[in-house]
Amino acid sequence: MAEDTQVSGIDLGDAALAARTTRGMQQVEDLMYSSLDNGHAMPTLTASYLAQAGGKRFRPLMVLLAAQVAIAENSPASVTEEFTANVIRSGAVIEMIHLASLYHDDVMDEAPQRRGTDSANNRWGNSVAILAGDYLFAAASAIMSDMGTQAVRWISETFAELVNGQMEETVHAGSMESAEAYLRVIHGKTASLIATAGHFGAHYAGASEEQVAALQKAAHATGMAFQIVDDVIDIASESTQSGKTPGTDLREGVFTLPVLYALDEEGPVGDRLREILTGPVTDENLVEEALTLLRGSAGMRQARETVYAYRGEAKDALSIFQDSPAKEAFFRLVDFTVARVG
Repeated sequence: MAEDTQVSGIDLGDAALAARTTRGMQQVEDLMYSSLDNGHAMPTLTASYLAQAGGKRFRPLMVLLAAQVAIAENSPASVTEEFTANVIRSGAVIEMIHLASLYHDDVMDEAPQRRGTDSANNRWGNSVAILAGDYLFAAASAIMSDMGTQAVRWISETFAELVNGQMEETVHAGSMESAEAYLRVIHGKTASLIATAGHFGAHYAGASEEQVAALQKAAHATGMAFQIVDDVIDIASESTQSGKTPGTDLREGVFTLPVLYALDEEGPVGDRLREILTGPVTDENLVEEALTLLRGSAGMRQARETVYAYRGEAKDALSIFQDSPAKEAFFRLVDFTVARVG
């Protein structure tokens, strides 16, 4: 793939679009860091820690691609112009909320690693990690104050979905009843924020209500696939590939989609998993046994099929838009998300 069509390691297929997106991503990055730097060294250091650790910046990329799909549809002459200030603000706000949630997640999970490096809680302790997340929320709120009350309402509704999904997962750890319950959880804790990225990008690029709804739906389906893929990777990959310790969910008693599907299997694999997975698994030998069983299970195959179904849903939602480099780039982002599942 040509380097001049890549953004965040993803081939968007068009050099001009990639250049514009790269400029937009840098504007998002600059706004994030300038918002976190208010003269207080420790909050700035800790709140910037995970941002500096890397990541694909998937959510701001979703904002910028949704905006460009809308622009290509409605104002083709504007395709070469800069993004509006509120599109850039949207990317920064959504990424900062995402980063804040990671700090809090790592405290809840007692995770030692994040993005291939020490987690903030492992480096500074739980209290500092929680406060760093809070600081990110505060900085994101300050940016939103320039976007109007409508943006604040949309983000508050999204944040409520995010917290509800995380809370439901926590309360039902070790006792998730069904795949349907799992999908409800990941809608809240992951897909709702990615859907809002699509919504904000489209809205602030001047899309119609129908177009905003379509891009939000496409982003939501991509977000659902994104989380299921992450859950498959938690089982299937080595820590050197994922940057996290494999089996983290099993240790916490969180039953993800491949686990739930595998627990429904008939035969020795399902039988043994039902013996092991009665709640959080603290014995490392049992964690390894469960991972080995899961990796060869029909549940893993079924989870991958669900990912492919969400890929189809995302692409179908974009059928109302004419073909354009931006629409093709969105498709490529969807395909990139799914390709990680192997």
